[in-house]
Amino acid sequence: MSTLHAAYDATSADLDRLSSHLVARAAEANLVDVAYVIDDSPLGRLLLAATARGVVRISFEIEDHDAQLARLARQISPRVLAAPARLDQLRRELDGYFAGTRTRFSVPLDRSLSSGYRRSVHEHLSTIPYGSTESYAQVATLLGKPKASRAVGTACATNPLPIVVPCHRVVRSDGTLGGYAGGLPAKRALLDRERAEHN
Repeated sequence: MSTLHAAYDATSADLDRLSSHLVARAAEANLVDVAYVIDDSPLGRLLLAATARGVVRISFEIEDHDAQLARLARQISPRVLAAPARLDQLRRELDGYFAGTRTRFSVPLDRSLSSGYRRSVHEHLSTIPYGSTESYAQVATLLGKPKASRAVGTACATNPLPIVVPCHRVVRSDGTLGGYAGGLPAKRALLDRERAEHN
């Protein structure tokens, strides 16, 4: 290895160590309100973000990670920092889910990006069993507003915690998929995976 390459490698290692040290110091000093990591998954790269209260945002690459980070800075706090350690539990649980060894998530959630009727829908989504689906109309009826199918669809489309809060389990009354923030191929893949593991 040339001297130039050796110097570059040492500098890269030093920068990595410095970055880790600064993130740790910021966390110790409570200077990180939103920690995030961008993680690979079978559905592509996912943005995972958490506050001290729990996971606050999961977004697909199709949703533009930079735009989502900017939105978190506006809606929660400008103190947003890449700090993967806070997302370790979520990453393990997602790995288990995609490997077919986990059917429920236990990671703490921060639901501060949900409110009103949408929050009611989001809370209901976690009661839909793994491998099962409900229609938008069924969810609306179960929540006491049988004519609110469109509002249920909007709530699913704006779910800040997809996969963990399984909006992919809500479909149209005729069994067709409806919409999905991560794209219909991602929704189909999630449902097919769950049905295969469930049967």
